[in-house]
Amino acid sequence: MSTQTAKILMKGNEVMCEAAVRAGCKFFAGYPITPQNEVPEYLSWRLPQAGGVFVQAESEIAAINMIFGAAATGFRCMTSSSSPGISLKQEGISYIAAAELPCVIANVQRGGPGLGNIRAAQSDYFQAVKGGGHGDYHLIVLAPSTLTELYALTMNAFDYADHYRNPVMILMDGILGQMVEPIVTEEYRPLFEPTEKDYILDGCKGRKPRIIKTLHLQPAEALVEVNRRLVAKYKRISSELKLCEDFQTDDARLIVSAYGITAQVSKGAVLQARSKGLKVGLIRPITLWPFPEAPFVKAAKTAEKFLVVEMSNGQMIEDVRLAEQCLRPVEFFGVGGGWYPTTDEVLDAIEKSYPA
Repeated sequence: MSTQTAKILMKGNEVMCEAAVRAGCKFFAGYPITPQNEVPEYLSWRLPQAGGVFVQAESEIAAINMIFGAAATGFRCMTSSSSPGISLKQEGISYIAAAELPCVIANVQRGGPGLGNIRAAQSDYFQAVKGGGHGDYHLIVLAPSTLTELYALTMNAFDYADHYRNPVMILMDGILGQMVEPIVTEEYRPLFEPTEKDYILDGCKGRKPRIIKTLHLQPAEALVEVNRRLVAKYKRISSELKLCEDFQTDDARLIVSAYGITAQVSKGAVLQARSKGLKVGLIRPITLWPFPEAPFVKAAKTAEKFLVVEMSNGQMIEDVRLAEQCLRPVEFFGVGGGWYPTTDEVLDAIEKSYPA
């Protein structure tokens, strides 16, 4: 495939892969699971074309630990899976976060709990933003709502990972992964000036050896100091990286909040509500962690109510309530297990929630 800018009809999973390759990803390890199977399929031929290495691991656990190794040697690397597969990776994700290694992890969500089904869902929000593994850590979590945004955010994900030395998760769903749209494949433009990776394991000839580890037994306070350093980094990320779309909220009496594909549907419902004379707006978090509180605080001063729409039994709603500081009522519209909202259904929920 040409690396020149072009408009190509692509599936969402493929869009993410092409963006990763163009951003300099050189190693991918993964394991098949629906609805993300196009990711390893695409990268199995595309990554070697770009001078990278593709490995179909024997398991999800093996894949995430291969990413640990690749990140420790300085290569831009990535893994992907769908909900239960991400669950199997959680121990390794905790290790990578503790070691402060950059990598990108994609979760193309499906219905749960358990093995669930292969229909799209958004029920892994808690796992992604609260830390699904053990210990105190955070992933940077990005939630694209269109394939064009998915392309851009995938490229940015590698930059954020390197800049903050932290794993980044792209949290999408099966609809976004499977839908097909024409995409303009823009060339990669880094967000930050490159810096030397002075922590990587690349041979110690002529320099002091380096150690990357997550077990800290001596001295007794060593792990406490590691946690203090991590907390300081997370505070820095929270102060610098909060992305959000604010749509027609200035005069809104009701604020709808949604992320990912559900936000696309909700925006259509907001426009229809406006055409009926209802003053409705939309706040769409793009970074789910760190969560963009400021737009919610601002909206709570003028709006009368919030409505959260999710393809789950209600998870992001908790962060919305925290963000708007419980100043206004927050209602919920959603179902777990692979339920898809339509524009008409969201519009009906808007009309039922609209302040009297």
